Amino acid sequence: MSSLFDLTGKVAIVTGSTKGIGLAIATRMAEHGATVVVSSRKADVCETVAAGIREKGGKAVAIPCHIARKEELQTLVDRTVAECGGIDILVENAGINPYMGPAAGMPDEAFDRVMAANVRGNVQLANMAIPHMVARGGGSVIIISSIGGLRGSPQLGAYAISKAADMQLARNIAVEWGPKNIRANSIAPGLVRTDFARALWENPVLYRKRTKDTPLQRIGEPDEIAGAAIFLASAAGSFVTGQTIVIDGGTTTGTVISNDD
Repeated sequence: MSSLFDLTGKVAIVTGSTKGIGLAIATRMAEHGATVVVSSRKADVCETVAAGIREKGGKAVAIPCHIARKEELQTLVDRTVAECGGIDILVENAGINPYMGPAAGMPDEAFDRVMAANVRGNVQLANMAIPHMVARGGGSVIIISSIGGLRGSPQLGAYAISKAADMQLARNIAVEWGPKNIRANSIAPGLVRTDFARALWENPVLYRKRTKDTPLQRIGEPDEIAGAAIFLASAAGSFVTGQTIVIDGGTTTGTVISNDD
């Protein structure tokens, strides 16, 4: 393994890491030497994933947390420091989208839930974790956003707003904490084959449109997002901060013109 991507001795919290993109990131970070804190709402599922990482020779602990509950976020940070010795990497991956449809029909309660989990929870967790990174000489915050934060949407309005806010959060952290050697970036995936996005990629009409309009003519896989997270967490990305890395197969670059058009 190249030393540029070596995470040996680093402690990484990954929220929403029991499936999909979060699971891929946690698994790959452990393979690169990090001690990974597996975190999602259900303790038993967290432990199953952590045990699987340990069985493969990696280092992992399970600390459940609901990202919209401030007291649970504090417990996540406190237990990580107590059990692992500190924090070097924070991957804010967990998020929710309880409503799909026009914004005009979205209940206030659903909007509040999206903002509480996808934005407020990320802000609070970063504020709690970053001082511990500073104590260890620096660190990397990685926020999993979405290309929804770059484009308007007739179905994912509130979710898209929250993901645009996550991009700005990364920029704010980069400026505020950069002098303390804290880097912060966001990753904006396109459509990826996860349970979270199942409603999109299992719909044959939506799937055909997305793959038809994407230069690579396919959707992404979780590991293709994990690779960027390893880069941003490691020495390879040590001069990258305040950026949003788009990983979407070219979807936002432009529409492919095919013979079928």
